[in-house]
Amino acid sequence: KPLPLSPLEAQSSAPLGGAGERQALELRVRAVEEENQALRRELSRPPKNKSTQEGTGDNEGQRKAVVGNSSDCVQQPVVDKCETIHVAIVCAGYNASRDVVTLVKSVLFHRRNPLHFHFITDSIAQQILSALFHTWMVPAVKVNFYDADELKSEVSWIPNKHYSGIYGLMKLVLTKTLPSDLQRVIVLDTDITFATDIAELWAVFHKFKGQQVLGLVENQSDWYLGNLWKNHRPWPALGRGFNTGVILLLLDRLRKLRWEQMWRLTAERELMSMLSTSLADQDIFNAVIKQNPFLVHQLPCFWNVQLSDHTRSEKCYKDVSDLKVIHWNSPKKLRVKNKHVEFFRNLYLTFLEYDGNLLRRELFGCASEADQNSENTLSELDEDDPCYEFRRERFTLHRTHLYFLHYEYEPSSDSTDVTLVAQLSMDRLQMLEAICKHWEGPISLALYLSDAEAQQFLRYAQGSEVLMSRGNVGYHIVYKEGQFYPVNLLRNVAMQQVGTPYMFLSDIDFLPMYGLYEYLRKSVVQLDMANTKKALVVPAFETLRYRLSFPKSKAELLSQLDMGTLFTFRYHVWTKGHAPTNFAKWRTATTPYRVQWEADFEPYVMVRRDCPEYDRRFVGFGWNKVAHIMELDAQEYEFVVLPNAYMIHMPHAPSFDITKFRSNKQYRVCLKTLKEEFQQNMSRRYGFVALKYMTADNNS
Repeated sequence: KPLPLSPLEAQSSAPLGGAGERQALELRVRAVEEENQALRRELSRPPKNKSTQEGTGDNEGQRKAVVGNSSDCVQQPVVDKCETIHVAIVCAGYNASRDVVTLVKSVLFHRRNPLHFHFITDSIAQQILSALFHTWMVPAVKVNFYDADELKSEVSWIPNKHYSGIYGLMKLVLTKTLPSDLQRVIVLDTDITFATDIAELWAVFHKFKGQQVLGLVENQSDWYLGNLWKNHRPWPALGRGFNTGVILLLLDRLRKLRWEQMWRLTAERELMSMLSTSLADQDIFNAVIKQNPFLVHQLPCFWNVQLSDHTRSEKCYKDVSDLKVIHWNSPKKLRVKNKHVEFFRNLYLTFLEYDGNLLRRELFGCASEADQNSENTLSELDEDDPCYEFRRERFTLHRTHLYFLHYEYEPSSDSTDVTLVAQLSMDRLQMLEAICKHWEGPISLALYLSDAEAQQFLRYAQGSEVLMSRGNVGYHIVYKEGQFYPVNLLRNVAMQQVGTPYMFLSDIDFLPMYGLYEYLRKSVVQLDMANTKKALVVPAFETLRYRLSFPKSKAELLSQLDMGTLFTFRYHVWTKGHAPTNFAKWRTATTPYRVQWEADFEPYVMVRRDCPEYDRRFVGFGWNKVAHIMELDAQEYEFVVLPNAYMIHMPHAPSFDITKFRSNKQYRVCLKTLKEEFQQNMSRRYGFVALKYMTADNNS
């Protein structure tokens, strides 16, 4: 007989005719609330000693299977303070990799125990999540990845109509996939949000008895009752069936029960008549449970409040404090119909926009494998140094989410392909559409955003037809931390994700000329870029007009230059930056010409992908590009100006960092110090060749 979702549900179905009955119900609800509070107090209490924790399992009253909010919950065994909780998640693709971060944040926010995440991923999700966790550096968190592609053959024989595709079947093979010495694991869908400490769920393993190996919440829709529409024929299930968005797996016992053989035989038998699954692994789990009801330990329904249309989820809670796990298991996600959906949506959005850097909390008393290298380097810095904050930025590991949006691009087969590289912050978003209209090739962008800004960017991008029509733009979020704009770190992040042989190192405020992408690809062949070390210079111009009739040819640009609509870039404030380009020669040039490096030269160039990275010590405003061009020169790159290429800088309000540079004397002093240290490093690395940089700087 299917057990009720909770004692509250059983009570709420009784008629409330008389005042006595109402009073009895009120007393029952109050008692349940008190029991919930007592449970939380119990879980928050530090363990007294090991023997008392482990001994609790011998008490028959505490080992009862509790299906609702009953008084037995109060004696629930407390999870050891430093016991590692294992969580398995199947995650594939760009969107799921973004969605799972909200789940992880909600778990980290409430947790007090070390965590070990086991991700079953495709190559895309592994690249994204491994970079994210590496740069997140959350103490007492381990992460392992398992290649989903290697598991496809295990489940590919099962036809599946569910939108999750083949990945929706992979929870079936966890006993085979996860380490053989792992005894128990909590399995979660990516569309889950935790509203409590996951240790409370981990403690439920102590309640399993007999041959119970699966902890599941009853399905809260009528799907398995088969009455949703005419001729609706679901897979077999016990009563309402069970939802597999949250599963407790006793792996060691499942292996002894030969789980692998059990689910395969069941699936083969049912597929003879059902032909395919409709709800992926959930159908097969339920068919197995129908045949073997003793396998399941039914969890209280607050461990998986299912927010699909027309579910009984409202019967799982009477108060906010009852909520533990919310499951957005409808394709509609946040747009689902539910009486309290606004509350659930706000809870979800809280974690969606929550600053992930705040989750780098130490678990006191538990050993942690924190990144000692970074800490040791920082400890060597002198905190009394006036330039300490500048120096510190070089060693800050910024949390990074690569490929925040879907990316799909294969470089051309002729080995001439070029990626435009740029970085930006929230105040430059409006440039994205314009750049996409001017440059049809691949683009790699690093965006410096807070968690909340990243969600604003996502909404902006998803609302833009121009951006959504482009699959070849990689958006890489570098999350804000510290007081400086880490311009060169951002450039390096964008460069590291370039998949083409060449890259055009631009800035977000520039619009490339129409056709520059194809022109640069032709120049690759013409100038034998594959076999020579060249940096192809694209001459830079600027306009002070927000509305510019963009020149469609060099002749048109020269005309606007003569009329005063355009200027050579920074001619009025920083002539030295682009003077070596030799604009006078460029006006009449018809073939590429070579120019020599000069002090403070900072052109925009196309180079091979293997060129040196930018020096991270330069943050904010000043010397960030100059140092890079100097390094290219030291490595004997030839600077070649392209005669029919150009880019135009569009006007914008001064950045925060240039304002600090102009108004703060200490900022300028520190920049000068960093510059001198960089030149000394150059001398050590390149020897005699680098002497000219010291003398050129002294003469400038």
